[in-house]
Amino acid sequence: MHTVIPTPEGAMTPFDFGSLYANELSYVWKSLRRLGVAFSDLDDLTQEVFATAFRRFDTYDQTRPLRPWLFGIAFRVAGAQRKRDKREAVSEPPPDLHDEGLSPHDAAERAQTMTRVLAALDTLRIERKAVFILHDIEGQTIPDAARVLDIPLNTAYTRLRAARADFTAAFEQLSDTDKESP
Repeated sequence: MHTVIPTPEGAMTPFDFGSLYANELSYVWKSLRRLGVAFSDLDDLTQEVFATAFRRFDTYDQTRPLRPWLFGIAFRVAGAQRKRDKREAVSEPPPDLHDEGLSPHDAAERAQTMTRVLAALDTLRIERKAVFILHDIEGQTIPDAARVLDIPLNTAYTRLRAARADFTAAFEQLSDTDKESP
């Protein structure tokens, strides 16, 4: 016979959280990578994000989308990691770039572009990078990004403009460098 332990109104059960974990694992991992977390730290920090989400689920407004809330946690976990360690430079593309439908040439070109994108992202200041990822990559509105990051709306717009300019300049410089290489 199993004992049923009642949960407070709105509390997530371990079963529900298992589903959330399974559905959002890849998203959290990719978000942390985009935030500049080194490959060697991704698994540990992904677990830390979910442990924090589980502890704080009662603060989640279930009328809002889940992913921006998880991104906010990932942003803070990545920031804490940066305070503990120096960031590692991007040295290889993420392992999920393989696409069965691409020719070897197209796959290599895609991997090279993704390496440049990640390297350009790594040049951005973290505050700008977070707004850029939430808005331009994740498709969140600027008001939602500001809310997730707990910053004023005008600050979010300013950071996005600066991040776009910085990203474009870094990406173009990396592209020019690649063209000059033999």
